[in-house]
Amino acid sequence: MNEDGRPGTEKQDMGDVHEDPLAELALRLRTLRAQRGLQMGGLQQRTGLGRTTVSQALNGQVVPTEATLAALAKALGTDVEPLLALREAAARLPQVRESLPRHVSRRSVRPRAPLSFEERYLSYVAERHSQLTVVGLDLSRPERARWPLDAAYLSLELAERPDSWPADSEEADRPSVVVKRAEHALANCRRVLLRGLAGSGKTTLLQWLAVATARDELPEELADWRGQIPFVLPLRTLVRRGPLPEPHHFLTAVGAPLAASQPEGWADHVLARGGALVLVDGIDEVPQEHRSATRDWLERLLAAYRDARFVVTTRPSAVPEGWLASSRFTELSVRPMSAPDIGVFVGRWHSAARQNAATDAERSQLHDLEAALQVTVRAQRDLAQLSSTPLMCALICALHRDRRGHLPHSRMELYEAALSMLLVRRDLERSIDVPEGIQLTEHQSIQLLQRLAYWLIRNRQTETDLGTALALVSDALPAMRAVAEQGTADQVLAHLVGRSGLLRQPTMDTIDFVHRTFQDYLGAKAAIEAHDFPLLVNNAHDDQWEDVIRMAVAHARPAESADLLRRLISRGDADNEHRPRLHLLAAASLYYATEIEPDVRHLVEQHARALMPPRSHEEAEELAALGPGILDLLPGPEDLESDEVDAVVRTVTLIGGDHAYAFLCHFMQSLPPDSVPYNLLEGWEHFDAEEYARDILLSSWDRDHRPLAVYTRDQRNTLRLFKPITNITFREEFTEEEIIEHLSTKHTHALRIYEGQQLRGLKFIRELSALTELAISNCTKLTHLEDLAGLPLSNLSFIHLPDKISFHALGSLPDLTDLSLYTRLPWESLEELPVPEGLTSLALGGQVGTRLAGISTWQQLQDLVINAAPDNGEWQEIARLPHLKELCLSEYDFSQAVPMRSVTYLRLLPNSNPQLDLVPDLFPNLERFFINCRETGSETTDITPLSRIDGLDLSVSFASNLIGLERFTSNTVGLYPRPRAST
Repeated sequence: MNEDGRPGTEKQDMGDVHEDPLAELALRLRTLRAQRGLQMGGLQQRTGLGRTTVSQALNGQVVPTEATLAALAKALGTDVEPLLALREAAARLPQVRESLPRHVSRRSVRPRAPLSFEERYLSYVAERHSQLTVVGLDLSRPERARWPLDAAYLSLELAERPDSWPADSEEADRPSVVVKRAEHALANCRRVLLRGLAGSGKTTLLQWLAVATARDELPEELADWRGQIPFVLPLRTLVRRGPLPEPHHFLTAVGAPLAASQPEGWADHVLARGGALVLVDGIDEVPQEHRSATRDWLERLLAAYRDARFVVTTRPSAVPEGWLASSRFTELSVRPMSAPDIGVFVGRWHSAARQNAATDAERSQLHDLEAALQVTVRAQRDLAQLSSTPLMCALICALHRDRRGHLPHSRMELYEAALSMLLVRRDLERSIDVPEGIQLTEHQSIQLLQRLAYWLIRNRQTETDLGTALALVSDALPAMRAVAEQGTADQVLAHLVGRSGLLRQPTMDTIDFVHRTFQDYLGAKAAIEAHDFPLLVNNAHDDQWEDVIRMAVAHARPAESADLLRRLISRGDADNEHRPRLHLLAAASLYYATEIEPDVRHLVEQHARALMPPRSHEEAEELAALGPGILDLLPGPEDLESDEVDAVVRTVTLIGGDHAYAFLCHFMQSLPPDSVPYNLLEGWEHFDAEEYARDILLSSWDRDHRPLAVYTRDQRNTLRLFKPITNITFREEFTEEEIIEHLSTKHTHALRIYEGQQLRGLKFIRELSALTELAISNCTKLTHLEDLAGLPLSNLSFIHLPDKISFHALGSLPDLTDLSLYTRLPWESLEELPVPEGLTSLALGGQVGTRLAGISTWQQLQDLVINAAPDNGEWQEIARLPHLKELCLSEYDFSQAVPMRSVTYLRLLPNSNPQLDLVPDLFPNLERFFINCRETGSETTDITPLSRIDGLDLSVSFASNLIGLERFTSNTVGLYPRPRAST
């Protein structure tokens, strides 16, 4: 130590090195961190390293890299040389310690007790899934293009439909999605269905969950997930091997070498005790006709092991909304990477590439390329849109490096350039002439890869056994004499796996493509060359073929693409079931075609317009997934209904980019000022924050009534443009100072904070003297609400607060009339809830854990939301509320209920049989009725019993098949989405 107490910088004599240099290195790092007073999060921020890398270095789990030590030394303010000396000494010793569990001492050299099977299995999972293959990371040696997971993992944003969060309003009154970082979105879930496009990071998220769980390194937000045993089940492998496995065959089915030593009944015991995290990857990898069997397999597991955690992934179009709703799965969607996320990814990719660089000059060049690309992806919206998934972002980084800063502009050009880079240019430019004794031209490599890709597509597989791959190559060689003369099929396939950068061998006996996107691209090319148009069209309804069809249109010559598009339209005309999908797929494919005959373009657009404009969030998202080409088919605002205006805006903002921005500006200029769509505000996050605020929001924003919603820091920085702000929602983590900076003490009357993890108190709320409405959520550090006592709040909402928080301050809010509680309460019944008797509106989420006894205390209640089924006594108490007019229910059993004559408006969000036959007798004076059928688990909803109620206004959402509609007049029924006239 220096005289001032700071860590010294003098070098350590190697004679002082501890007998276990790795343990000594870890001890020094921990000591330095303690002296600096740094937490793990702060050390991660200063170093830019992943949590696992820092943790392993500080705990002596593995020998850290020189780059890791350099970053740590800089962050800790110490000389790196003594640390490197210890590292060098540790590297010379046998590294048996790397496979040990974390609790085993690294200093001991005594014989250790044998590890239990569970410890060995966790170590295996952590090692097996600890690295990612990253496209283009090391062009000279594809087998080295591996990225440590803790450095590669980027916590992406996940979106959840707030159907039950809170479930107290009709569809149009709620935001379409709630967006959170992955660890926050998963925190309160036990069963998750995760949707995401190809390359969006679904599989990487599962790998991170598996490794972080196995190493006991899950973040604080996922504390409830700790201690689980992860089972990673890739369906692409399971479906190829036969019937889906039962628990005792999980390890065998995925080829785990520990399967033979698994104790009898071990997997069943882990699942039964609720200690399993089952990660099922790739519903879309299962052929359509087998997906119902896959769901049955899942539901059997769920029925047998109710306490286990499940995360299931799929592409968005593979299964319908609510596919697992009856099993109480939360549906989350992977969002495209935001501009800040893209910046972080670009930085991490180049950092990893620098670690693989051979010379200082190459590392310097990578620094310059990174700086240039960071500017380019921010400046060019089209490139930013292409970079919005980890796969495409990695491709762009690799191409930018390979082409010395020059990039292709379209998606197909990007794929073509990537293939050229990965197949040939890499070896030519590095003077690697005949690797492994085989020299293939780009064309020869592509022909062989196409054959493999097309076989996989035709057989609805994403991996094949080694024998089949060898047979496919062997069958091709007689027609490829120049290749056959160089070696056997085994040698040629080994060359493709080792040198192409496109194939990999995940196990000893399987072959697959590094990503499904390359398989679809090459398979589509093979289909066009084989003139297999009927095969393409006959499979166009299958989501596994969607990308193949689009890319086939791109590969085809003008006459071929015209023929293919006509066939798609003709099949759609003849196929009522699949007509929308086929016609919209044809429209989306126009964007991929290089040249299209005018009459064919007109034919496709004419049929697509019959499905326009969109009328729901779901239709908007389906259209947006088709790409920017759909913008040319969207109508202007003239003569559109309000649901259509909102859905069009949603479609445009999801597409993003310059074309979308120009469309949106023109659309808003033509829209009456009194019909501003809600989705206009939600679209803010898809464009430059300040530009969008100035050009679009300010011109339509109603300062007195229209709320603002802030999703990003860039958006928060634009709030100065909107003063005075009266009504605002924060959907990102901010400090107290950041929240209040632009708010008005005299004008802000409504404040909602949905990510309050940084709030330690609520005293800052007292500065907002005009505030009457407050909502707070995820305030994990709060211990009490006393700072709110005495404030003139009339509307208050609490969502996901800490279990032990004190609610005593609720008794000191004399003006409180509206209260929403979507968090656990500390009482047995509502009798103990300290709320003034003048309450008129009360919403109770399913997680409150408190019975309804005592609800009659609030005799002035007019509006009640309940998310837990009342028993008979509680029904009777509810019926004694004399002024109750509106009732919303999500879990209920009407067979236990009693008549409630005061209720005039009933809202139902059932997750099972809605029991509509009992409604007329229980609610004889109903005037309005709303039901959301999304999660009933049934495709048919019979509203016939409701016709017994005279003059009933009826609203129905997401009813696939509605029976009894003819018993109501058209002006008394509202359907969402609004149906289209049949064609």
